[in-house]
Amino acid sequence: MVKLRLKRCGRKQRAIYRIVAIDVRSRREGKDLRKVGFYDPMKNQTYLNVPLILHFLEKGAQPTGTVQNLLKKAEVLKELPPNQMKFN
Repeated sequence: MVKLRLKRCGRKQRAIYRIVAIDVRSRREGKDLRKVGFYDPMKNQTYLNVPLILHFLEKGAQPTGTVQNLLKKAEVLKELPPNQMKFN
């Protein structure tokens, strides 16, 4: 199963996060399948590769809670058909 998850980057006390598609069994810093965006909480900046995110969501990828909040904020989830918006 694939998840859309945050992967920590940056230096101490100055974290930025990549949004990646990754296998559920991998650890946080493990090998990702694809980078689909990034999130900088200090500057409150987000970059999302929307077509790639929608592709993974249509194939059944589950976003984590934080990634789901970021996608809602960017209104990416509105582009999905209603029958595919079932996330745990």
